[in-house]
Amino acid sequence: MRRLVNIRPHQSLAFVLGLIPLALLLLLYVHDSNARHMANAADKVLPTLAKMGDSLTRIIFTTDPMTGHVLLVADTAASLRRLGIGIAISTALALVLGMLLGILPLMRATFSPLVATIAVVPPIAILPILFIVFGLGETSKIILIIIGITPFMVRDLAAQV
Repeated sequence: MRRLVNIRPHQSLAFVLGLIPLALLLLLYVHDSNARHMANAADKVLPTLAKMGDSLTRIIFTTDPMTGHVLLVADTAASLRRLGIGIAISTALALVLGMLLGILPLMRATFSPLVATIAVVPPIAILPILFIVFGLGETSKIILIIIGITPFMVRDLAAQV
């Protein structure tokens, strides 16, 4: 008798076995969303698959009356623009700070605890403060990306120098 720990499924079987939990979660979601919808047709906590399909169709094919752009394309382009700016600024900051922390022991002793502390704070927890300080515009969203990326890049670069 073979031990369970030594049984290796074939690649196609492993793929099917990996789909089983996803299918079960999907079935559970469909069941629960339909049950909530039967109890309250206006429920928005767990939308049915039909409502999700309608929303997806609306986002993909509806144009913004103000700009004439398709909503999905315009929103994706805006998000990618923010991400690009945030990554560019994070890279520049991380390069300078990471090199300083990696090369100069005095800088590492002084700022490494601060970088480690900022790295473990979830960026979404800082979001309300950013909205208060910078408003709801692009700046706060870009700074959130910078805060989320820079500490990890600084730590990795300082460790490699």
